[in-house]
Amino acid sequence: MNGLASIAWAQGTTGGGSPSGTLLSLVPFVLIFVVFYFLLVLPQQRRQKKLKSLLDTLKKGDKVVTSSGLWGTITNMGKETVTLQVSDNTKIRIQRDHIARLRGDEEE
Repeated sequence: MNGLASIAWAQGTTGGGSPSGTLLSLVPFVLIFVVFYFLLVLPQQRRQKKLKSLLDTLKKGDKVVTSSGLWGTITNMGKETVTLQVSDNTKIRIQRDHIARLRGDEEE
């Protein structure tokens, strides 16, 4: 009987963890979060900030490309919409948020 009590006593003492061991087990998760932030979140925030500044500085006559790939020239601007002239007799109205980038002068 004494032998069983010593086995139970030995099993009870080996399961305790120290606080530093618990913190060390969290280090990989923290590192994954930091890498995730710098590789995915931060570039996306920069891209959104750049696009917002582009949309704020749009004016009539700017040549733009929409997110769906349409090329056009801005002829009229509203608060939420933009009118693009995509050919000589064709004008379309799109949401302002769907403008992806400005077209360069050399692109035609």
